[in-house]
Amino acid sequence: MDEPGSSAKSLRGLAEEALLAGVGAVALTKERADELVQELVGKGKLTGDDARELVDDVMGRWRGDAVRMSERAGTTLSTLFRELGLITRREYEELELRLAQLEHRLRLVEKQDQ
Repeated sequence: MDEPGSSAKSLRGLAEEALLAGVGAVALTKERADELVQELVGKGKLTGDDARELVDDVMGRWRGDAVRMSERAGTTLSTLFRELGLITRREYEELELRLAQLEHRLRLVEKQDQ
């Protein structure tokens, strides 16, 4: 049987793989953009400076898109985790702390009753 939280780990793993695949696609696209720019420079349609500016502009847009995609993926995963009844690590740690405090108070009360 799966250990508690293993489904959260597998979902997180899938999300990380999807994000890395997206980053890989962006990297491949940058390489292709560089090739295209070199072709345009070679044909005399762009100067070297214009080509560099074009690549920088396109890469800036891609980075912005990647950040937005990552934020949306995080929101979607958070919603999915909530629907599955999963809690965050922070919530789990807060519950652990509250439980430890209650156990401590209970020991103090039991000690007073003796």
